[in-house]
Amino acid sequence: MRTDVEVGVSGLGRRRLWLAAAAVALLGASACRQDMHDQPKSEPLEASLFFRDGQASRPIVEGTVARGQLRLDAHRETGKVDGQLVETFPAPVTRATLDRGQQRYGIFCAPCHGRVGDGQGMVARRGLKRLPATFHSDRLRQAPPGYFFDVMTNGFGAMQDYRSQVPVDDRWAIVAYLRVLQLSQHATVDDVPAAERATLDAPAASAARTGEESHR
Repeated sequence: MRTDVEVGVSGLGRRRLWLAAAAVALLGASACRQDMHDQPKSEPLEASLFFRDGQASRPIVEGTVARGQLRLDAHRETGKVDGQLVETFPAPVTRATLDRGQQRYGIFCAPCHGRVGDGQGMVARRGLKRLPATFHSDRLRQAPPGYFFDVMTNGFGAMQDYRSQVPVDDRWAIVAYLRVLQLSQHATVDDVPAAERATLDAPAASAARTGEESHR
């Protein structure tokens, strides 16, 4: 039969053993924890012992094409064919195209080039020492569509490129709207469809009648 002292010593040993086991388990759990912000991965340009060249960043496999960068239509993607600026648009120009072009022009172009393309935009007048060229000069009126697309894509002079801000199809839409602006500032009555010519003086006549009635 065990004495009280022996029972106490045995109980104390079991408690110590339990505490030691708990401590080991706790340390093991903390050692295995991996926070999401500290993932086991290689950072760009980081050194690596795994690859023979010691670099974590791997060279691009030959022939790899990034998503959205498969350029099979030079006309549409560059505005050039065989190195020459194209004279035509890569797709039919519809009213929806012009509406989209007008919207994009108002956002990206009008601040410098002005609402009508005269180079008198608010940013240009207030912050540029040299105003942008007017789209209504003979040189730019005779420039092919591919020229404007190329300038938007690659920039020209002090103008930065807009390839990252404006997608390809939107650039072509802006070019189409530029043609509208150029025509609007050099149009004649002969350019108006015969069915619409009768409405040209309608706003002025209506305003005159309204003025006469207000003075009665």
